[in-house]
Amino acid sequence: MAPSRDSLPPASANLSNGLSKTQLEEWDRNGYLLIPDALSQTEVKELLDESNKMLHDFPLEEHPMTRFSTGESSDHVGDDYFLTSGDKVRFFFEEDAFDNQGNLTKPKNLAINKIGHYLHHLSPLFNKSSINSQNANIARDLGFKDPRVLQSMIICKQPEIGGRVPPHQDSVFLYTNPPSAVGFWYALEDCTVENGCLSFAAGSHKRAPIRDRFVRNEEGTGTTFAPNEGGQWPKGLEEDKEVKKEVYDLGEVKAGTLVLIHGNLLHKSEKNTSKKGRMIYTFHVIEGENEYDGKNWLQMSDNNSGFTRLNEAL
Repeated sequence: MAPSRDSLPPASANLSNGLSKTQLEEWDRNGYLLIPDALSQTEVKELLDESNKMLHDFPLEEHPMTRFSTGESSDHVGDDYFLTSGDKVRFFFEEDAFDNQGNLTKPKNLAINKIGHYLHHLSPLFNKSSINSQNANIARDLGFKDPRVLQSMIICKQPEIGGRVPPHQDSVFLYTNPPSAVGFWYALEDCTVENGCLSFAAGSHKRAPIRDRFVRNEEGTGTTFAPNEGGQWPKGLEEDKEVKKEVYDLGEVKAGTLVLIHGNLLHKSEKNTSKKGRMIYTFHVIEGENEYDGKNWLQMSDNNSGFTRLNEAL
């Protein structure tokens, strides 16, 4: 189980100056870090209200009804609506929100899997919560020289239909050479075992290489997984042959918690079969000095100079 709120130092005492030595040691050891109260409850309410407004207000007319699968299949992300979302705000449905005839079985606000992928730039409230000195200080302490923000999302984990996410590594989907991705994951609602909280294979960022990449296919019309021919490790790591035997620690957190996730870390979440949703806001940071090539599924419509410099917040 995750540590209780009382067992961790309050974020307000640490994040104004970045991460503490204890937090950095825990990060290095586990590959993830839970930081309670990184958002105030006022900020949580503002972002949650804005998220719900977006879910209610987006139009269904002319929407391609693109579904986002959380399983191993990548067929769901082959359309233009997904591939051109890197610098836009778009809405992706849960797979289980439709009947066999393709009709929605839930109200649209309870049928969306996620909203992405440029909220940190196009939404003033989410921009404020992403590109700020708190996150810049954290990135600095994690060793980033030119941190760039990309792939910002509201992930809904809807009641009863929020899909299971199998074990995965974020650097597979946002690859740099060498790997550098770190997830910044802010809970906007309490995340529990019942509604599909995250689980982490602690220390797997030191054992699990980035063997594959999630890339655009050769035709540019869809996506696929391909062997990684570039760097697979941050420096100094050695492969563990027992990666498939990982044990996962539950990460139950309260609203307002920031979860940091190393790009090589294996993590997952289970299906939400409860009546309570689990909405979060997340974005990723990559090292701007590392190569980010055109094979990655997420690309800007012009070029990747659109990836926001987090250091601009300092």
